[in-house]
Amino acid sequence: MANLRESELNYPLGDMLPEPGGTLTIAPGVKWVRMGLPFALDHINLWLLRDEIEGRQGWTIVDTGVCNDATKANWERVFAEHLDGLPVLRLIVTHFHPDHMGLAAWLTDKWQCRLWMSATDFNLARIASQSTQGMGGESAAAFFASHGLLDEESLAKIRGRANYYPSMVPAVPASYRRIMDGTALTIGGKTWHCIAGYGHAPEHMSLHCPEAGLLISGDMVLPRISTNVSVVDVEPESDPLGLYLASIARMLALPPETLVLPAHGKPFRGLHARVDQLQEHHAERLAEVTAACAARPQHAAELLDLLFKRKLDLHQTTFAMGESIAHLNTLWLAGSLARQRGEDGVWRYSAA
Repeated sequence: MANLRESELNYPLGDMLPEPGGTLTIAPGVKWVRMGLPFALDHINLWLLRDEIEGRQGWTIVDTGVCNDATKANWERVFAEHLDGLPVLRLIVTHFHPDHMGLAAWLTDKWQCRLWMSATDFNLARIASQSTQGMGGESAAAFFASHGLLDEESLAKIRGRANYYPSMVPAVPASYRRIMDGTALTIGGKTWHCIAGYGHAPEHMSLHCPEAGLLISGDMVLPRISTNVSVVDVEPESDPLGLYLASIARMLALPPETLVLPAHGKPFRGLHARVDQLQEHHAERLAEVTAACAARPQHAAELLDLLFKRKLDLHQTTFAMGESIAHLNTLWLAGSLARQRGEDGVWRYSAA
């Protein structure tokens, strides 16, 4: 959902963007890299942090881009032209999604460096790169059908996405180093604190450097769009939206002048304002869902037009279905809605 209050945020770099295979300096020892994505959301921001580990000078990379030839070629240009002749010493991945994890194996093999990420997301990436559950295929199609998505063409396409995750994350490093909420990392002589966030991914790690006034927010706080928060077939009764809202509320403890380095969109100031906007957005959506279900029982597919005001392609529809179920589950688990499975096998939600 587009941010209608974006004018409340400040973009200190204006409209400047790194060119493909290039970088922009954000702060001393911090460079911004931007890679293309094969989706409607057509880019991801990645970060280079000047570092020193055990006396070796070099760089830490944060997040990778998807695994494809174009992204590899752009990384090769970054390595050749923007690392000052120094090696990559470490890779940090904020979470397991393909645009963040896709080239982790390639990068760690190339530079003989260690992957650092949360245990939950590392192990889920290992499973997902060898499995279809939660990412597409028969189980995902059956799950969405149980929430009212009955269009045969859409279901056939979802069944055909069994290779969705492995196609963009074909391999996962064999070993890694675990980071957790509160882990303090020394990067380039500065301390970066890991902040766990839940709901968008099982155990997403943002990185905050108080000394530099920077927050690498990953996907937890984005300036222009609301982060996808979805229920998937492997955890059908989960409450990712409740977890997400609790997670971003914790961000209000950070200084309001923090420069946010998001995974999508441009670096911005206005962290507290953006958290407030996201909380307000989801409160409005929850109120709309509550009212719709009070008028008559609703399933998740029926609510797509209410929650999403634009035409959705299949990729967007799968995310939208997950989000619709997430809003319904938050209200159901809080006791605000009741749910019942009909003779047609579809879950419908109504006023409790």
